Amino acid sequence: MKKFLLATAAVAAAVAAFGATAEAADLGSRGYYQKAPAPVYAAPLYNWTGFYLGGHLGGVFSQNNSFNGLALSDSDARFMGGVQGGYDWQLSPMWVIGVEGQYSWVGGHQLNAIFPGGYVYNNNQRGIGSITGRVGYTWGPGLIYVKGGYAYSDNNETVTLGGAPVGFALSDNHSNGWTIGGGAEYMFAPNWSAKVEYQYYDFGDSRFTAPGALVPVGSFHNDEHTVKAGLNYRFNLGNLGGPAYGRY
Repeated sequence: MKKFLLATAAVAAAVAAFGATAEAADLGSRGYYQKAPAPVYAAPLYNWTGFYLGGHLGGVFSQNNSFNGLALSDSDARFMGGVQGGYDWQLSPMWVIGVEGQYSWVGGHQLNAIFPGGYVYNNNQRGIGSITGRVGYTWGPGLIYVKGGYAYSDNNETVTLGGAPVGFALSDNHSNGWTIGGGAEYMFAPNWSAKVEYQYYDFGDSRFTAPGALVPVGSFHNDEHTVKAGLNYRFNLGNLGGPAYGRY
């Protein structure tokens, strides 16, 4: 009987020890599989780096042109609308550089001059375009910038005498020139930005070299001032691994 009691006590002690070991192991494993904390909401990051496409509307304003004092009939204010596309690169938290191409259709522009002898010069400007670089300062989703580069004027020019077309030549191709301007842009959503912009276009001086009757009339200067508002869709390439410098 004594041996039986001793054996029973030994088995009970072994079972108790095994149970304590299993419980300790279970507690350790429970700590390893703890439930993950709930995700914390983070405001969306912005970055100007990437391609963009958009459109704009605005107005074109011309200065008075003259051939040595001979007044031209010119539409001083005209409607314009067009498209733009480009690429921006955010260099740092404060600086952005980029390149942009744009074209604007111009409405209702008819510039003409009547010269002694009955010659009539007519220029119907159909549009203006530019390829520019730009440098901007950014804070948050805002950007202010300056831009400048090549300018193009889509001119349809004619000279007539008594209503019949006459061949002519100019000293300078005033379809090509330069432009400078500036503006402000605001990224109001992860893929959208709105802008307002001023741009000055200068296409230089030009004079007739033919026909001979028009050579003495002198030169004329062609330049334009534009104000426009636009909307861009941005492809946000900077958010695909590039540095993010702020939040909305």
